[in-house]
Amino acid sequence: MAKPVGIFDRAERLLGPEVMEAFAQKKVILFGLGGVGSWCAEGLVRSGVSRLTIVDSDDCSVSNINRQLMATVPNIGRAKTEAMKEHLLEINPDADISAIKAFYSDDINGEFHLEEYDYVIDCIDSLKDKIHLLMNATRAGKAEVYSSMGAALKIDPTRIRVAEFWDVRGCTLGAIMRKRMRRNKLTLAKKVSCVYSEEVRENLASTDETCDYKAVINGSLCHITAIFGFTLAGLVLQHIEKTLRR
Repeated sequence: MAKPVGIFDRAERLLGPEVMEAFAQKKVILFGLGGVGSWCAEGLVRSGVSRLTIVDSDDCSVSNINRQLMATVPNIGRAKTEAMKEHLLEINPDADISAIKAFYSDDINGEFHLEEYDYVIDCIDSLKDKIHLLMNATRAGKAEVYSSMGAALKIDPTRIRVAEFWDVRGCTLGAIMRKRMRRNKLTLAKKVSCVYSEEVRENLASTDETCDYKAVINGSLCHITAIFGFTLAGLVLQHIEKTLRR
């Protein structure tokens, strides 16, 4: 199916053809297709980003439906990468979407060839692997790096912020990451812009033991995770435009 003529007309009216061409040419890799990453991928492709690699090791489950874009009842049991790629190609059939079903870890970092990308977006949950991804991505060459901090246990969209990694405040995940990195004398090779929230809440109900959760899970809501994801997409798009107009 060919790309329908005019699907990016509204974006081009705002940004101009040169910026849209830049969106289409930049290579982006996104790690994690959860409540944040799935909406980030949506925002990128609907805005004209056409060369996108998506990485996730999980399958769609019932527990994902309240916040993940591709998580629907018919998709339960399908690989998130497979379901997401199918959805993104329904938006832009001409997009070059590479779907990798894998769990990122430092052991297989080299398999992703981060040096080939213009943008690396971190939306993974594992603390150790998140730190390794940010360290490796900031050393990979030309790539600009963006990261999502904790989006769970939030309900107030007005408290979502953007800051450089070392300047994030009020986010438990960010604080734990910084503490661990300082203890182990780990550093980032360049600045990383992060989306986070200053809000702190607690779970009010325990999880039913019959659900297929892998670990203790914090509650989360779609409007928060989606704002995190769309904000990450917006940061990438802004950077492409600013770089082109310098």
